[in-house]
Amino acid sequence: MNGLPAKMRPGFAPPEAWLDTCRIARCGRKDHFRRMAEQFTSLAGLTLVFVFAGLVKGVIGMGLPTVAMGFLTLLMPPAEAATILVLPSFVTNVWQLAAGPQLAALARRLWPTLLAVTIGTVVAARWFGAVSSAGTLAALGAALALYAISSLAPLRLEIPARHEWWLGPLVGGATGIVTATTGVFVIPAVPYLQALRLAPEDLVQALGLSFTVSTVALAAALAGDGQFAWPHAGASVLALAAAIAGMLLGQAVRTRMQPKTFRLWFLVGLLLLGLHLMLRGLI
Repeated sequence: MNGLPAKMRPGFAPPEAWLDTCRIARCGRKDHFRRMAEQFTSLAGLTLVFVFAGLVKGVIGMGLPTVAMGFLTLLMPPAEAATILVLPSFVTNVWQLAAGPQLAALARRLWPTLLAVTIGTVVAARWFGAVSSAGTLAALGAALALYAISSLAPLRLEIPARHEWWLGPLVGGATGIVTATTGVFVIPAVPYLQALRLAPEDLVQALGLSFTVSTVALAAALAGDGQFAWPHAGASVLALAAAIAGMLLGQAVRTRMQPKTFRLWFLVGLLLLGLHLMLRGLI
């Protein structure tokens, strides 16, 4: 036995092999703990984003997808953020559109716009990719900045009902392109719906209807582009729970704050976030 080379002796390994094994084990444990820490940080960040987005929606009645997409892109690629956003956006907007009595009347009035949103989203996603083109980040920043500027501007447009038949589909198609490119669906749909001069409760329900259709169209575009993956399902459920908690919190504190003041600072922050994302996408 002693005459055999060390590497051929049964039952034993050279000291160097034991050292290598220990090093591998230590590196494996370090990698495991590092991955766990990164996963915990990502989930914590995701939860905070959706709690805040739900809080905004609870206070001012809208803004959850916009806020969530804007902040999630600081943590992950835009396409991944959009896939996680689909479930909480759908549920909270269905909740919003179901709260009013004019759903059928609004659907009859807005169906050309909503149809154009759907077609524009699916077609644009086939051409450019669903929230995955090279200019997605810059386009998302531009959409957030434009939405903030249009909401902060004192000028309010008014669209006569006789122009809805041709202007509605144009706005819907443009909204679909923006949705497929950026994952947000507020430009130009929200300024257009506000310009229709609907009653306040009807406007809230119309926004919920528009956002629900946009969410479904975005989900179809993402699925067609192969963006959905099973790991996103758990994150979506967590995001939904956080968003609902944020909405309930926002509704609870709404009576204790000035919604107009909160909305002002929210829009200023959204403008700054949009400009930051534009710079990131362009540099």
